[in-house]
Order: sequence, then C-alpha cells, then structure tokens
Amino acid sequence: MSKTAFDLRSIQGVVFDVDGVLSPSTIAVGDDGVPRRMVNIKDGYAIQLAVKRGLRIAIITGADTPAIVNRYAMLGIKDVYIKAADKGPVMDKWLAENGLNIDRIAYVGDDIPDLQCMRRVGLAVAPADAAAEVKDIAQYITQASGGYGVGRELLEQILKAQGLWMSHADAFGW
Repeated sequence: MSKTAFDLRSIQGVVFDVDGVLSPSTIAVGDDGVPRRMVNIKDGYAIQLAVKRGLRIAIITGADTPAIVNRYAMLGIKDVYIKAADKGPVMDKWLAENGLNIDRIAYVGDDIPDLQCMRRVGLAVAPADAAAEVKDIAQYITQASGGYGVGRELLEQILKAQGLWMSHADAFGW
C-alpha cells in the first residue's frame, strides 16, 4: 500500500467520486443507454464498516443514475450526491451540514472535475490509474486502480490507524 505522511488518525470523513474511483473508468452501456457500473465487494465491505465505526462518508458524482444512490444507501451512506457538475459547492454543503473540518477530510478523485475539491481537503487521494493532473496533487496514490479496491485500501488504512479495523464483533458481518 502507498504511504502518506498525513496522520490518518485525524480523518473525520471521506468523500468518494464514483466513476474511476469506486467503479472502473470504463463503463458498459446497456441498449437503453443506461450505464452499468461495476462495483467492488471489498470496497463495499470497508464502506459499510467505516459507516458503522462513525466515519462520515459522502459520494459526490457527476453521474445521473439512481442506481448509485441505491447502492451506497444499502451500505449505510446517507450523503449521496448525483448530478454534481460542480463538486466544490456540494462538498461545502456536506461539510457545513455535518460540522466537519475540511482539514480532516480525505477526498478520492481520479479526473479533472475532482481537482477543485482535492486541492482543498486535508488528504487528497488518487487511484493508481488517475489522470496525471490528479496524481500530481495527490498526497496518497493507491496501489489499486479505480474500481478495483481503492475504497478498501484507503478505508482499511484509516480504520487501522484509528484502532477501528476488526475491533468489534460486528466487523465480521454485514
């Protein structure tokens, strides 16, 4: 796993983009024109565990697919924002509504629309296959490529640093 000098014990919340982060950047499109995203089960496990442990998780994506809301709601995420053409104001709203300090937030993005948010948070994270401009500003680059365990890699490290990974009996179930 990639290492960062950032103190992961201080992380209060994580914001994830979807396409290219929690799903691969290549997406199948059905005959109806609707994208069919692939999800990573290990990401899902880590996300639901992080939510149980009190880590605030948000999804901010430009995609316009109700399936995204449904998928992440099933994992316990209440803050799922779709159709976010400009992600900065959406993140500001989420921070304010939850009383979170931007310096204690990790943002995981892979492409140009994520740069604005990544430049402002305490910990900017990029998947291994992110755009060059994103990797240039990331303080942490995952070994995983988008859709192949980026969420799990980051959340596992945060929860371990905070003493919350596999620390309760309910960690072994969904």
